[in-house]
Amino acid sequence: MDRKNEAVAMDLLLEDFDPTAVVAEPLPTVVSSDVNCDLIGKLAEDLKGSLEKPMVLGRNVHTTCLAVTEPEANDDFTGDKDAYMASVLARYRKTLVERTKHHLGYPYNLDFDYGALTQLQHFSINNLGDPFIESNYGVHSRQFEVGVLDWFARLWEIEKSDYWGYITNCGTEGNLHGVLVGREVFPDGILYASRESHYSIFKAARMYRMECVKVDCLISGEIDCKDFRAKLVLNKDKPAIINVNIGTTVKGAVDDLDLVIQTLEECGFKQDRFYIHCDGALFGLMMPFVKRAPKVTFKKPIGSVSVSGHKFVGCPMPCGVQITRLEHINALSRNVEYLASRDATIMGSRNGHAPIFLWYTLNKKGYKGFQKEVQKCLRNAHYLKDRLRDAGISAMLNELSSTVVFERPKDEEFVRRWQLACQGNIAHVVVMPSVNIDKLDDFLNELVEKRSTWYNDEKVQPPCIAADVGTENCACGQHK
Repeated sequence: MDRKNEAVAMDLLLEDFDPTAVVAEPLPTVVSSDVNCDLIGKLAEDLKGSLEKPMVLGRNVHTTCLAVTEPEANDDFTGDKDAYMASVLARYRKTLVERTKHHLGYPYNLDFDYGALTQLQHFSINNLGDPFIESNYGVHSRQFEVGVLDWFARLWEIEKSDYWGYITNCGTEGNLHGVLVGREVFPDGILYASRESHYSIFKAARMYRMECVKVDCLISGEIDCKDFRAKLVLNKDKPAIINVNIGTTVKGAVDDLDLVIQTLEECGFKQDRFYIHCDGALFGLMMPFVKRAPKVTFKKPIGSVSVSGHKFVGCPMPCGVQITRLEHINALSRNVEYLASRDATIMGSRNGHAPIFLWYTLNKKGYKGFQKEVQKCLRNAHYLKDRLRDAGISAMLNELSSTVVFERPKDEEFVRRWQLACQGNIAHVVVMPSVNIDKLDDFLNELVEKRSTWYNDEKVQPPCIAADVGTENCACGQHK
């Protein structure tokens, strides 16, 4: 690519996505997440899928990518290459600033300042192997990592001598590890997960070749324990590995952990025949600071908990925390002579900077700081839900959540502008500490204005989303 074309590519950085763009290259065949799941669930899912709105894929990035080019022979003297790269990065920063202003649909806290850690970016920090056993590689941050793990162990009420964990590269890795520990504890166990579980749970089932049973959900998105009971009874001869959602991806629903445990026990599953992994990617760190919220604690018979560090905490890179019982980890641990350490993680090399970022923000905010931010998020989420309902827009907010679900905007360009996460006829806004009232007002005012043009014809009406949010939350012509 010559310099002229590179300049054109730079200009594209600030353009919005084209929602009608068609991917030119052939895409790989989509593998159904129902592989290895019960036949009835598969048929129901296929039927549902045939009725849903077609998925809109994002633009093919190959049309806007910035090519890597070789320096010219005289670049050391002219400095043209450095100047070009500086201009690209400056334009990219402007793009980030603009996109951050319109970020509402994904659960990332964009309000942070880690300027004090800039001095560490010159080091290749790698936490190879077991966090608790130092390896021969000396440029690590285990002292920060174990400090962070101890903080979460106190939060989830497990003694230092009874837990094992590590800082993961993302929430999905935490789920992959939690399910893997369950599979190692019960090699012939069946994985149970609600249909609203994160896609990484079903990815884990495919990766580990596990038998997987999908459990139905209530209208809130919470696991339906009546259906769970019925499916447990069909498989009483095999141990149960259960994923419990501490905040589902789309609706922010919190599965009733106590009822799940009660259902297992009433179906004849003693504690030595089940393993529970709690996926708390977003709300796992919020719920401890919500009044009257049920507790996620290792004092209950759970096997592991994972959270994301780049969501509510607000780290600038994807990361997470995974904690399990020490008694379970021996099934995974292997001595690695090359490292002079043990390893029971999913990945080999692990980001050594992430624990420092987590340690820094945990020290800076503390329990009181997180409590204040949780209260702000819940208060602003109720504000958004009420404003939507006042404007005649269908909206739902689960009691323990800051995820506001509402009717999917008709215009995909609007969806991409505000970076909304959509599924079928619904979309959601996840109210994070970085989302203030002014930002919500800007979004609401624009939504109401656009909506008046989408539905100015009586023949075109807002969708009924009663099946997704309940009749009491639906404001369509039939239910309002």
